[in-house]
Amino acid sequence: MTRTYWAAGTAVLLALLFAVAATVASASGGDGDGSRTSSRAPGLYSPDAGFARDMAVHHQQAVEMSFIVRDRTKDEPVRGLAYDIANTQANQRGMLLGWLDLWGLPKVVADEPPMSWMGAADEHGGHAGHDTGAMAGHDMGGATTKPGALMPGMATKEELAQLGAAEGRDAEVLYLQLMTDHHKGGVAMAQGCAAQCKTPAERALAQGMVEAQQSELTLMADMLKQRGAAPRG
Repeated sequence: MTRTYWAAGTAVLLALLFAVAATVASASGGDGDGSRTSSRAPGLYSPDAGFARDMAVHHQQAVEMSFIVRDRTKDEPVRGLAYDIANTQANQRGMLLGWLDLWGLPKVVADEPPMSWMGAADEHGGHAGHDTGAMAGHDMGGATTKPGALMPGMATKEELAQLGAAEGRDAEVLYLQLMTDHHKGGVAMAQGCAAQCKTPAERALAQGMVEAQQSELTLMADMLKQRGAAPRG
């Protein structure tokens, strides 16, 4: 478990380093010519922009769940994992939102259904035109958006309330199960960006997310087993 946890932390650190370096380079124009930055900015409905918006929302829920469980258990391994997930995903969320600012793009697009960028074909801003209900209940790269959830792996309001009401081992198990689902959805989304996004730094960050969250999935499966539980179906 220690080796798995170390691997997860290393992958996260590499992803963060990639993102920080890329943000600095982009802010300065990348090739020294700052006038070219806006011409290279992704389109409004591109995978690059869609992933940044959706993953920022996805990460925010992971941070929220991690803060909830911190106050519901005294178990140090779970609290430590929750702290690391909250810290890492809050930092990554800031980078994604920072890129949107850098590209001059909004953080919310009213007519953009969640996950519609997974099928976007026009990088320079063409709208894929997905129906707002098209993603609900559908499989996205191995992760399913369940009824009542916004995106793959995300918890429903009822599940968040259940976590907030649980204590001790019950809270630990539910958190690990919910976060396992959350990571599976996050991995599918990040794999989508790694394959479709055009911005090298964003692809590197997405690939780092895949590697880190896959390592944490192994860690959480071990932690659930220690508590006599298992990931949900």
